[in-house]
Amino acid sequence: MKTQSNLIRFKTIFLLLVNLAIAVSLHSCKSDKKQNKIDDSVIAKENVINILTENMDFQMADTIPSGWNTFKYKNASAQTHFFLIDKYPEAITLDSVKASVLPPFDKGMKLINEGKTEEGFAEFGKLPAWFMELKNLGGSGLISPGLIAETTVKLDPGYYIIECYVKMSNGVWHTSMGMAKEVIVSETNSGNVEPKAQTEITISSTDGITFNDTISKGQHCFSVFYKDQIAHENFIGHDINLAKLGENADLDELNDWMDWSNPEGLIEPAPTGVTFLGGVNNMSEGQKGYFTVNLEPGRYILISEVPNPASKNMLKTFVVPE
Repeated sequence: MKTQSNLIRFKTIFLLLVNLAIAVSLHSCKSDKKQNKIDDSVIAKENVINILTENMDFQMADTIPSGWNTFKYKNASAQTHFFLIDKYPEAITLDSVKASVLPPFDKGMKLINEGKTEEGFAEFGKLPAWFMELKNLGGSGLISPGLIAETTVKLDPGYYIIECYVKMSNGVWHTSMGMAKEVIVSETNSGNVEPKAQTEITISSTDGITFNDTISKGQHCFSVFYKDQIAHENFIGHDINLAKLGENADLDELNDWMDWSNPEGLIEPAPTGVTFLGGVNNMSEGQKGYFTVNLEPGRYILISEVPNPASKNMLKTFVVPE
């Protein structure tokens, strides 16, 4: 009974925490000329909120407008990252999170990585009650080093925290290495309108990822509609990540890597031959986000960060022709 109780408590808690990341803004999916490689001329556009990672950090404005916003996340580091948007209850700050949330997560994950699952669950049980009220509001998908992820979401005014919880090679969360930042979304509306997508993606626990896989090369805007959201076996919800596949990409390896609860999952280095290009991070049922990418001819994959995504129809490949 103790083990089951801890598991249930951890299931609720982890789904909530696996939510610490954002920056927002909008850009109506207009065309940039280069694949998402770093280019300051592309980054410095109006009506876009820029985020830069050079090490284990999020460099961005402290205050951003509300409404529809597009943000461009420039990963100038040597690691794979993403950012996830979290909204905590009133009066809870980043200092509160660092003091009361990160320590039990750090210790719990260390124990789980050592194979001490029961002890790890007990550590998660020490999280504060207010942590259970954390809400997930989207963010970018995984983005490989040297690239830019462009994602559009809609945010209400308030206090938010953004984070990345990819693991370092030693199993430590990027969040605990400094990848958590507070952001204020102001009452001032961006004035941006919802983008129009060329391809509509729907994701759900019942049907997996569904979309029209006839996609041409060039600049492309995808919408992602969350038909539902559940806690999967690793206690987190589904999301959408886009990647370009090289000839040496191993889909079985990638399938296993997308599960954080696998000791070798969501850990640096990312699988060989897989170049992550962004996407839309976890959102609640009924929500919609957008991501924009320049597609070169080649083989691509849409994949979710859940255990064994292939078995859930959440691993879908497609080809962009010449």
